[in-house]
Amino acid sequence: IPTLLQRLYESSHPNSDLSHVLSSQLSMEAMSFVTEDRKTAQESTFPNTYTFDLFGGVNLLVELLMRPTLTMQKKKANMNDDLVKDCLSVLYNCCICTEGVTKSLAARDDFVLFLFTLMTNKKTFLQTATLIEDILGVKKEMIQLEGIPNLSGLVQSFDQQQLANFCRILSVTISEPDVGNDDKHTLLAKNAQQKSNASPSRAEVNQVTLLNIPGFIERLCKLATRKVSEATGANFLQELEDWYTWLDNALVLDALMQMATEEAEQSSTESSDESSLATSPLRHRLPQSMKIVHEIMYKVEVLYVLCVLLMGRQRNQVHKMLAEFRLIPGLNNLFDKLIWRKYTASNHVVHGQNENCDCSPEISFKIQFLRLLQSFSDHHENKYLLLNSQELNELSAISMKANIPEVEALVNTDRSLVCDGKKGLLTRLLTVMKREPPDSSFRFWQARAVESFLRGATSYADQMFLLKRGLLEHILFCIIDSGCTSRDVLQSYFDLLGELMKFNIDAFKRFNKYVNTPEKFQTFLTQINSSLVDSNMLVRCIVLSLDRFESQTEDVKVVEVLSECCLLSYMARVENRLAFLFRLINIINVQTLTQENVSCLNTSLVILMLARRKAKLPFYLNALREKEYAEKYPGCLLNNFHNLLRFWQRHYLNKDKDSTCLENSSCIPFSYWKETVSVLLGSDRTSLCAIASYIDEPYMDLDRDLGLINELRFDLTCLWVYFIRWILLIGAFWLYSAHLGSLWAG
Repeated sequence: IPTLLQRLYESSHPNSDLSHVLSSQLSMEAMSFVTEDRKTAQESTFPNTYTFDLFGGVNLLVELLMRPTLTMQKKKANMNDDLVKDCLSVLYNCCICTEGVTKSLAARDDFVLFLFTLMTNKKTFLQTATLIEDILGVKKEMIQLEGIPNLSGLVQSFDQQQLANFCRILSVTISEPDVGNDDKHTLLAKNAQQKSNASPSRAEVNQVTLLNIPGFIERLCKLATRKVSEATGANFLQELEDWYTWLDNALVLDALMQMATEEAEQSSTESSDESSLATSPLRHRLPQSMKIVHEIMYKVEVLYVLCVLLMGRQRNQVHKMLAEFRLIPGLNNLFDKLIWRKYTASNHVVHGQNENCDCSPEISFKIQFLRLLQSFSDHHENKYLLLNSQELNELSAISMKANIPEVEALVNTDRSLVCDGKKGLLTRLLTVMKREPPDSSFRFWQARAVESFLRGATSYADQMFLLKRGLLEHILFCIIDSGCTSRDVLQSYFDLLGELMKFNIDAFKRFNKYVNTPEKFQTFLTQINSSLVDSNMLVRCIVLSLDRFESQTEDVKVVEVLSECCLLSYMARVENRLAFLFRLINIINVQTLTQENVSCLNTSLVILMLARRKAKLPFYLNALREKEYAEKYPGCLLNNFHNLLRFWQRHYLNKDKDSTCLENSSCIPFSYWKETVSVLLGSDRTSLCAIASYIDEPYMDLDRDLGLINELRFDLTCLWVYFIRWILLIGAFWLYSAHLGSLWAG
């Protein structure tokens, strides 16, 4: 290898063939790395790539590749395509086999940007994309897409297959980096980070850059919704899994598909889009499962990019384009044939809820599809595009029958952009959701997607549309009778049940019909109480609904359900509401608040706001004080609640979106939220509605700054250490005294 490198250095020119010799030597090591248990670099020894890097091979190839761009000559020599491919292959093999090579390449911004220029050549595109993907994965600072020379022209020059591959690279550039530390996910840390970084992040800037590329979103929508040949044969799923076992990040598959493309090019001058691939003899010789998995893996990347853009700051702009380019109707047409094909096979359980989980393309595709639906529907009027025209008419009929006005978003929905066929996408999702096996983690994502359709201002028609399709009974079966133990799945079903039942007297009547024995009701309560962090949104729904129903006693139907429903009767008892309130406040503090559990704080506030409306706030606060003394830690609970409410003010009074969500979901004006918090935080100790009035002076700890809580923890730790030391000293002194006493007696 050193000899070959010396010769390459001395005689390197644009058409040298020496790198091909090196490429063949190093590719064998890379293939063994990929296929033999995928060992890490530290666990294995790769002498060829190590020697190549040790003698400056990596730097030499970088120089070779970039030489045409560095020359001062007007007429620049073009490098042979095969040479470029060999150089890129050697660099990639070194990256995966030798530790540190990828990071050293990532540190060279000029080389990273140069690699993008190589993507204009279709013959070297695949090798370039693969190397870029590997480099960007370890790069410390996210690359800025606007720095890529002629990015718009580059993207517009891609065919559909190249664009799909390019999405794998884009996913790294538009996603916020995962900090990987739970402490940094706390709201306290996030708020501090937002204050220090007021300007848009690089990921947000990159998202804007992509949206400014003409036709970019339209082409992604076409990629996401284009059809592929259906698989046939009973062993399709097993065949697909067997192929996936052999593949590594689609590299082998992409190489085969590239061969198919090249063969097609030799026999035809047609474009290299799906039509030409379909006519390729090699493509016909590839197993049917490989064709489908190829398309599925591309769709995963495309859907991921669309999903990230939907959750960004330009959400409304993206929504408008996705609707215009008919993404939802296109996915609806693919649902039965590709996304959720009917097959008889063992159920696949997703390992964890991470979208980057190491699972098959089939599973990744379904999860990404459900995440996209969730992002698309969440608090946006375009959610009605998930229905077809007949289903929209059904919503209108429900509103008319109930003598309530139609939701404005429903009235404004463009009927030409909704789903086609006998069923809309939401109805199709409900169908497969009810068929999903009890131990399937798809339940989590399915419930999240359906819940997002209901979130926002409560719509009676939307709820009844889903209730008529048996959704409530399905949820209750999963919570009570299915034996489900997954906390993630149960939480998603509790949240969905809360949105489905909120303020809906028919839903509570159906609940009582299903939960028709004391044993079932006790099982339901046990599931709720097993984790209030997971079930508190349902608790909030029940409390809010009970409050509204109690003001509608002129309605015979409401009075009947109030008297018969075991769930409403249970929550109507003050001691039960107080028990929930005590636990909700007790399981969180400012340091542990996250986006996941801050709902516990808001649910506790809902209980107290409704109590304040009925002039019972002092009763509740006094009950909390008595609970503290009964548990023998006076001041602890109320001090913690006081600190939580101070944080609440800092967090919500500066965030429009969160405050709007609170108002829409509770039907309580945000002004009343703010007013109640201010009353609770009042400094007047004579006020019966101020927390301070219920904390005795010796236990008062209301003036401490939130940032000093960690110091308090340290102080308490020190006090505990000193306490232990005193106990040990007293014990030693007692033993010594006893020993002296025995000597004296002797």
